[in-house]
Amino acid sequence: MKTRSIRNFSIIAHIDHGKSTLADRLLELTGAIDPRKACDQVLDSLSLERERGITIKAKSVTLHYHHCDRDYVLNLIDTPGHVDFSYEVSKSLQACEGVLLLVDAAQGVEAQTVANAYLADEAGLTILPVLNKIDLAMARPDEVEAEIEHSLALEREAVLRVSAKTGQGVPAVLEAIVARIPPPGGDPAAPLRALVFDSVFNDYRGVVLHVRIVDGRLGPGERVRLMASGREYDVDEVGHFRPELRKARGLETGEVGYVIAAIRDLKDVRVGDTLTTARDAGRVAALPGYRPPLHTVFCGFYPDVATDYTALREALDRLALSDPSFSYLPESSDALGFGFRCGFLGLLHLEIVKERLERDHDLALVQTLPNVSYEIVPAAGAPYRIDAPGKMPDANLIREIREPVVLVSLIVGADQVGGIMRLCIERRGSFVSQEYISTTRVRLQFRMPLSEIIHDFYDRLKSITRGYGTMDYQFAGFAAADLVRLRILVARSEIDALSLVVHRSQAEYRGRKILQKLRKEIPRHLFEVALQAAVGGKIIARETISALSKDVTAKCYGGDVTRKRKLLEKQKEGKRRMRAVGGVEIPQKAFLAALRTDEEN
Repeated sequence: MKTRSIRNFSIIAHIDHGKSTLADRLLELTGAIDPRKACDQVLDSLSLERERGITIKAKSVTLHYHHCDRDYVLNLIDTPGHVDFSYEVSKSLQACEGVLLLVDAAQGVEAQTVANAYLADEAGLTILPVLNKIDLAMARPDEVEAEIEHSLALEREAVLRVSAKTGQGVPAVLEAIVARIPPPGGDPAAPLRALVFDSVFNDYRGVVLHVRIVDGRLGPGERVRLMASGREYDVDEVGHFRPELRKARGLETGEVGYVIAAIRDLKDVRVGDTLTTARDAGRVAALPGYRPPLHTVFCGFYPDVATDYTALREALDRLALSDPSFSYLPESSDALGFGFRCGFLGLLHLEIVKERLERDHDLALVQTLPNVSYEIVPAAGAPYRIDAPGKMPDANLIREIREPVVLVSLIVGADQVGGIMRLCIERRGSFVSQEYISTTRVRLQFRMPLSEIIHDFYDRLKSITRGYGTMDYQFAGFAAADLVRLRILVARSEIDALSLVVHRSQAEYRGRKILQKLRKEIPRHLFEVALQAAVGGKIIARETISALSKDVTAKCYGGDVTRKRKLLEKQKEGKRRMRAVGGVEIPQKAFLAALRTDEEN
């Protein structure tokens, strides 16, 4: 097949602007799905995606389109819209020549719309602006087109107006894809080079590689090599996504498809790797691949039952194959046992990964408090980073602590600017810029510590803006701050799983909230239990669980008062000895209650 008949494109947009619905209409118009078997969100195969109404995992599908007496092959890659899944978007864009930039005609240009447009522009892709939901009563197409021209520098005459729900204007989108998105380049006669832009694990067939053929041709029976790992395999099958796997005789230059080669070791496959033939491996240059993802949120995952540790490790191995944007390393905790320290792109990413582990692999997990990474400048030596509070050294060994700072872009109503500014200043933010993208909508930018936005900042934003405010953020480096390690002690023993790094001004408040939760959940013992929050060697908050009283004099009838005193002294001595050598039992629900404190705040 000649490359000039191929078009590779993605759909990018802010969350809930109708990407999956538009993809459904494109599949229907090109006959990729049987109308009798059609359903909403065809490409969203995960149960979580259908329940939440969001795209989590990028999907590919090959469409056949006949236009002006000519047959075209359109390779569509649907993408997520939430800021936490921007890595999925960047993977998809590497395999494309153009994108459909979808904008809601009622909501207008949002924060993630701008961020995705910048990603496509940096990748050198052709951008086709598409205005969706023009059938809504509250749609304002003329005003939103002006926003697109002003904030994205795209000509409003190039904007396509559609309703993905009703199908209005969708045929014109297909015509624009063929006319305005360039065909892929590449040399069909050159040695094989294929970009591995995604992969999934099949229990029966091993790892299924999702590839874009950059040069050459690939067919069954070929001996291929993954250049990063150096491992070689024999190709059993190649094909296209329709959207199910459909076998083909071969994949040509410019095409997108899958490769099955009986790959069983999950660690051999790296997304962004270059696939080539074994005979040409020494004379071809590897493709650029991807930048490694920047993990901004960290937490620990521990099995609720200690014997599930091996099952958790295997589940993480499989999930990391299809979602390489999170990391995990083994760690242990005195309170929770053996588990894994995991890094994520954001809080929603963390929540989705945890839910997939619990649902798909039937695991019960305990999660520690989410935190960010910090850069430690020691009194002597080179700076280094830590991703857990327990790894922070003593204060006398530290010259400076630096926290990650992000540039936050907020798009809100003009009448909500005051409330949003107060919120950002409360969270230690510093004002950067303010721009009116229309008469009623404003784009604000603040520099803020990442730790201040990973918990409930987004919920507060939605509350102040009555659900219409949107947010996007980009990493802007590390900055020095007055940070301390908050330690939680139960009966003078530190509980490492509950330690956290906070700003000094918030240490007492955060510590007291955790202690109040623990006091409610830890059962009373036969002796008094002290719950303490400490910074260094200083106790800054305390709660006390009183001793469980027992009337030891109940069996004492008559006689002198010294008989009762003797029994009470004996009880007091027993409690003192128990306090010295006995441990405090902390139930699992107490940990969970303490870990949920930040969510309630």
